[in-house]
Amino acid sequence: MDRRFRITPSILSADFARLGDEVQRVVAAGADGVHFDVMDNHYVPNLSVGHMVCQALRQHCRVPIDVHLMVQPVDALAERFAEAGADLISFHPDASTHVDRTVKLIRGHGCQVGLAFNPAEPLGVLEWMIDQIDLVLVMSVNPGFGGQGFIDGALRKIERVRRLIDDSGRDVRLQVDGGIKVDNIARVAAAGADTFVAGSAIFGQRDYAAVIDAMRAELAPYAEAVAA
Repeated sequence: MDRRFRITPSILSADFARLGDEVQRVVAAGADGVHFDVMDNHYVPNLSVGHMVCQALRQHCRVPIDVHLMVQPVDALAERFAEAGADLISFHPDASTHVDRTVKLIRGHGCQVGLAFNPAEPLGVLEWMIDQIDLVLVMSVNPGFGGQGFIDGALRKIERVRRLIDDSGRDVRLQVDGGIKVDNIARVAAAGADTFVAGSAIFGQRDYAAVIDAMRAELAPYAEAVAA
């Protein structure tokens, strides 16, 4: 299984007045992908970017675009983001009437699929869906706003998801989103995560490459342990 660590900055914390430049800059700094937090002011109490932003940025972005849908209902917007150039689309099982149908819809549009779980959301659906998805997203903050602090209880959920993935024998990535910073990314990796969404920790600094390099330095001992 591929346990290579990936850092995917969230554009929610970028400067929207010059978003194209921000994406190019963070990719040049070493980002492995770009994360879109899509909010509808219904499933979560905030409103963010739509599929037209994804379409516009696709030409500026040579790394995968990872879309996290915090919306309800899911299917129509999933289709629009797939058509706009997303590489992977994650959604919350409780926001979909038929999770299996939504997974097949997204995959039918040529995208990889992820399931996202809020801090207090149970993981039972993974028992039935682990063989159909490419990524599990564990939220380590309550969704809706950037800049929140990491919820330590998420570490137990990350550990449980890692066991479920390992027991499945499938190459499913484990992504964590919320409060990821240089000083806690190692703990999150130790719990089993391999993909890290960071927003304000990167876009809130002047030197994006310095932050990403510092994160990779924190991850290095765990990368060696995984390789061994």
